[in-house]
Amino acid sequence: MSFMTAFGLASIMLCVGILLRAKISFLRNMLVPASVIGGIIGIIFMNVVSEVAINIGTDADMFTNIVNNLFTISFISITLSNEHKGEEDNAKGIIKGATALGLVWCVLYAATPIIATGIIYVIGGNTSMDAIYGMLVQFAFCQGPGQSAAYGAIFEQYGWSNASTVAIALSAIGFVAAFLVGIPAAKIGIKRGISKNCGKINDSILKGYLKKEEQNEYMVKDTTCNSNIETLSFHFALIGLCYMLAVGIARVLSLIPGFLGTSMSNMMFMNGMYAAYIVKFLMNKLHLDFLQDNTLQTKITGWTSDYLVVCAFMAVSFVVIKDWIWIILIVSVVITIITFVVCFYFGQRFGGVNDFERTLGLYGTCTGTVPSGVTLVRIVDPDFKTTTSVELGACNLVMIASTPVYIIILALVSGSMEMLSAVAALMVCAIIYLILLKAVGLWGKKTYSWRK
Repeated sequence: MSFMTAFGLASIMLCVGILLRAKISFLRNMLVPASVIGGIIGIIFMNVVSEVAINIGTDADMFTNIVNNLFTISFISITLSNEHKGEEDNAKGIIKGATALGLVWCVLYAATPIIATGIIYVIGGNTSMDAIYGMLVQFAFCQGPGQSAAYGAIFEQYGWSNASTVAIALSAIGFVAAFLVGIPAAKIGIKRGISKNCGKINDSILKGYLKKEEQNEYMVKDTTCNSNIETLSFHFALIGLCYMLAVGIARVLSLIPGFLGTSMSNMMFMNGMYAAYIVKFLMNKLHLDFLQDNTLQTKITGWTSDYLVVCAFMAVSFVVIKDWIWIILIVSVVITIITFVVCFYFGQRFGGVNDFERTLGLYGTCTGTVPSGVTLVRIVDPDFKTTTSVELGACNLVMIASTPVYIIILALVSGSMEMLSAVAALMVCAIIYLILLKAVGLWGKKTYSWRK
């Protein structure tokens, strides 16, 4: 009942978000997604009912659990689908762009926790907030609510209470920063002629829905006989199969001694991805891949993303972290500024004709998720004439280079490494990523300027 109530409330907030986006000009012009609007309304609602002690049949903890599980499901669904389509003619440019975007992301992934930890250490002395909570910021800003909740849960397993709430709060603020800063930057770029591919954003895009005469028949393929099993049911069954396989993988990984075994077994989103790769491989080998429709799978991924965002906002309980709110806000503002400066500095120097689009996509990704980055790119490249959106997807492969960063942080929170050693190791990682940027020729001269 608690789960269904939480699901129902999240659904109401999404509907409210759709309505407000359509009716309020500021939200239309800012192109704020319904999930973010609904999430902001939801976080206010949840904390008001908590403050006046009204029992609504669910609580913030349930929303945290939903975020954790939806994130695992989204990783499974992404892996099951084949969204990255080849563009052989632009392969070289895509590889270059993906490498550039991925390496700058890695720089922020390694550097921002150092900065956040330092801020909390300096200003958090009068509170019970330990500086180690600063090590959550990159999961929130660079990876979004799903991974922030997942890693927050790992922190809590090692005794750092309320880490999930802190991480989700940071990620919620990051989503707001992505659009409050990214959309004005996009509009300035259009006004000053930096963007070469922008078209007119029509009324439907602004309002966020299609009128009846604009709607097209966009049907997925039926891969099963409905009299036997609905195609949608089969696709969700595949996800459920992968989820249970991920549970098994987690139990196997838990046998690894030390903090690595504990941490890796709790990374259910990664275990879900491994499971999906196995299922996908077996389906291909057994020639059963025709039963899966990638368009429908992509729609399921989008469904998880919308609910994940709104639930992430509603999982934030101000009562739990009320004494830390001002510190979290200061950290978020500083990290937003640093992320903006880093993204817009390097974005001008990648050496491509679509560097402006890359800059916006990189900033959106480093404050929210890849979909946030794609949303910003669509403002200046609505017809996807550049390869930027493909590069944002492909840069996930480059992001694997960040593996040492989260291993260092997990060693720190488990007590296997001292703070100073962890900070030094993260600094070395950030420097290596910068050297790589220069070495592969992705840190060069400006390709565009903000000046008229």
